Amino acid sequence: MTAEANPPARQGTWVRVLVRGVVLAVVLLGLVVFSVLLAKVTLTPSPASEDLVTSNLRPGRSLRQYAEDYTFLAACKQAGGNLLLGVPFGLLLPFFVPRRLRMIRTTLLTAVAMAVVELIQGALVQGRAFDIDDVILNTAGALLGYFVLGRRISHRYYTYTDAPASSGQRDEPEPTPKPKRTPTKAAAKTGTGTKAANKKAGAKKATGTKTAAKKTTASKAPRPLLDRLRRR
Repeated sequence: MTAEANPPARQGTWVRVLVRGVVLAVVLLGLVVFSVLLAKVTLTPSPASEDLVTSNLRPGRSLRQYAEDYTFLAACKQAGGNLLLGVPFGLLLPFFVPRRLRMIRTTLLTAVAMAVVELIQGALVQGRAFDIDDVILNTAGALLGYFVLGRRISHRYYTYTDAPASSGQRDEPEPTPKPKRTPTKAAAKTGTGTKAANKKAGAKKATGTKTAAKKTTASKAPRPLLDRLRRR
């Protein structure tokens, strides 16, 4: 890395650290404000409804009651309010939850938090009771917030803060070419021996061919003494 590339790399690192700190501070502040509002909405006593509210441990019972006994606007207000109450969980929790299984962890954290709130309502707050349907609606609202906006903004946040600075990225050294293998002494000797054997075999074949040719020439040569005896 050259000396000119160092300042931009450090500057990019400090910018990412600063952005991460600012975003986390804003999200944490949002969680604090939301927690205060949640406590004010859910943990405020309601003496007027003390005789009307009962605990519900059967999923769907309160929703059926909203559909049968409430007017349309009152049912939408009751169910919609519980949905909206869970949306901030889906927007803020992904910034603090690890990237692996983020949706599942966000859902579980929302369900646990709202179940604790409902238990506190039923045990300590006058005029309020535990309702499993409220927990279900709050969790559904958290999933809605996560899929609509929370997943996108948290993904962009992690992509920006975890990405390496292009200016400060070190150039990877080019791979050095592997040296060509030179034949070993044993292989050279083997090759030399093979060539010598081939030469000897060729020489033997040439010698045998010449000997056969001489024998053939000698057999074909005229015999003058025998011819003279035959003539006599």
